[in-house]
Amino acid sequence: MTDQSATEPLYGAGLWHFGQFRDRYATDGYGPPVSTLEAIDVAGQVGSLSVVDINYPFNPAELDIAAVEDALKANNLRAIALTPEIYTRTFCRGGFTNPDPKVRREAIELVSRAADLTRRLGGDYVKLWPGQDGWDYPFQADYKALWTMSVEAVRELAQRHPDLRFAIEYKPREPRNRMTFSSAARTLLAIEEMDAPNVGILLDFGHSLYGLESPADAAQMIMAKDRLYAIDVNDNFRGWDDDMVVGSIHLVETFEFFHTLTQAGWQGVWQLDQFPFRENSVEAARAGIEVMRTIWRALQILDTGALADAQARQDALAAQRIARAALLGAQRA
Repeated sequence: MTDQSATEPLYGAGLWHFGQFRDRYATDGYGPPVSTLEAIDVAGQVGSLSVVDINYPFNPAELDIAAVEDALKANNLRAIALTPEIYTRTFCRGGFTNPDPKVRREAIELVSRAADLTRRLGGDYVKLWPGQDGWDYPFQADYKALWTMSVEAVRELAQRHPDLRFAIEYKPREPRNRMTFSSAARTLLAIEEMDAPNVGILLDFGHSLYGLESPADAAQMIMAKDRLYAIDVNDNFRGWDDDMVVGSIHLVETFEFFHTLTQAGWQGVWQLDQFPFRENSVEAARAGIEVMRTIWRALQILDTGALADAQARQDALAAQRIARAALLGAQRA
């Protein structure tokens, strides 16, 4: 069994969870615009969040960092990271891989400014999600050039801010049809080429599903290289990055994912990246956290010895039976 005295993890969320959502149909948004300070106040209503990942530039862009600090303090929250928006219209042809060197430089400097503010806020890392870096059509780009630009940009940032960690969030596609950092393996290969000790990976559970990875396997691969800096958790139908409530579709794989993290001794924040388009954002956050709490309780009663024996035999039915007993046993009425 897992140690019964284990401490429950901290829970976090991307601040966008509490913002305005849009898609290509509801271009007017599924709710009213939400400022950074308003989103922090809503996040504070959840009651069990400890940290938030904040988009940068703030909304509005001229918002003073002191006001953000005050709002976080008032809501008993900490900024775990800043996510610079290097995926907006300005960078629609790429951030780090833009064909215009001036735009590439603008992306790098935007991240650098975010790094300075992350340091002031006491964040754990700067998150890099270069969603526009990649290509859409065959023959559109020189793949080697895209790869080199991506590697060199992140290396430059890591060397400029050696006291900070940079976490790359990979994803197979969207908004580009093919993204440069598209999988755990490709991102690890890029990090190896960067030769920067302060660059790692944020593993988004939904991106891993969407990329047809096994999230637990991807996590193990990343942890074997000691590069798992953070996680974002959500769910989807594997055909798109739906960002649904944790465990709503792939509950068993989510349990396996957290079991893998726990067995490896990983002790980071269990963080939400959900997009409650039509749901109340506070209730959606509470729902995701309750699923994660159920999983945490299940890990405390999981018969890890019996599971290890079943896995050594590669006995699928026995392993499923053991995992199911813990997961169902942990559910509270």
